[in-house]
Amino acid sequence: MADIILGIESSCDDTSAAVIKDGWLLSNVIASQQVHKDYGGVVPELASRAHEQNIVPVVSQALEKAGIQASDLTAIAFTRGPGLLGSLLVGTSFAKALSLSLDIPMVMVNHLQGHILANFIRQPDKPVREPSFPYLCLLVSGGNSQIVKVSGPLDYDILGQTIDDAVGEAFDKCSKMMGLGYPGGPVIDRLAKSGDPDRFHFAKPHIPRLDYSFSGIKTSLLYFVRDQLKEDPDFMEKNKEDICASFQKTLIDILMDKLIKASKQTGIREITIGGGVSANSGLRNRIEAEGKKRGWNTYLPEFKFTTDNAAMIAIAGWFHYLAGERTPLDIAPVSRMADF
Repeated sequence: MADIILGIESSCDDTSAAVIKDGWLLSNVIASQQVHKDYGGVVPELASRAHEQNIVPVVSQALEKAGIQASDLTAIAFTRGPGLLGSLLVGTSFAKALSLSLDIPMVMVNHLQGHILANFIRQPDKPVREPSFPYLCLLVSGGNSQIVKVSGPLDYDILGQTIDDAVGEAFDKCSKMMGLGYPGGPVIDRLAKSGDPDRFHFAKPHIPRLDYSFSGIKTSLLYFVRDQLKEDPDFMEKNKEDICASFQKTLIDILMDKLIKASKQTGIREITIGGGVSANSGLRNRIEAEGKKRGWNTYLPEFKFTTDNAAMIAIAGWFHYLAGERTPLDIAPVSRMADF
């Protein structure tokens, strides 16, 4: 009998539901919230209210697109954390109610684990290409920057991580500093394509082992822009493409230096990326270029699986379900999760 998993993702400002049957994606529906752009960042209270409005129609649409009834489901996978507590509460509560009404089990998923396993989402109209275990995942998002050794679907070791800011946070804060808007990552990536990445230079931290730090580069950009604007008030407008290209290159250099080091230390040549920043074109191009240079097998998730989505929660939940894991109804969402 086939396993049909409904995935529910509500960790931040996207409400998403997906259906996976034995690892194959049947549907993936996402409702995004545009209101946060006016505030320069996600407003938690507004996000949770929007989830309440979106969750029922999003799940209904996911089931309809998958061509199944709710009664066909085997289990419900949901994001327990990390994320915004109010947003997580909506998804968790809905999963509990549906589990009770259908008398089927729930399986909780760590949101980050979904990003790590996104390359295992199989699509009927596309060839299957999945990393072999063990592999290294460069997990990069607005809240996380980690190098994770993945020895199995549920077997993880964090080899390195940021000691302060995440790389996605650096993109967003520096975009705001430059007056480019929110979210900052896509804006900087777009402008960087027209700029000279070697024109300006920003400070790179010297952090031991495989850990990261991104707080210093924000300070470096702040002082650089401040000093240049004193001499020329129009400096930013005249040079924003080159600034973005140089800033983005510095961030990518920091990420890649540690990933290359991790590959050498472990001997692992299976390399993946995951998380919102994995949509960055500069990073994707650099990963592929380094892969060809160093003999890596590189795996890049499709753009639709880089941002928050329920397909990755469903595939992770499927692996948990196959391992015999079940989540009790008294479980509570958490804003932080220490372990995968």
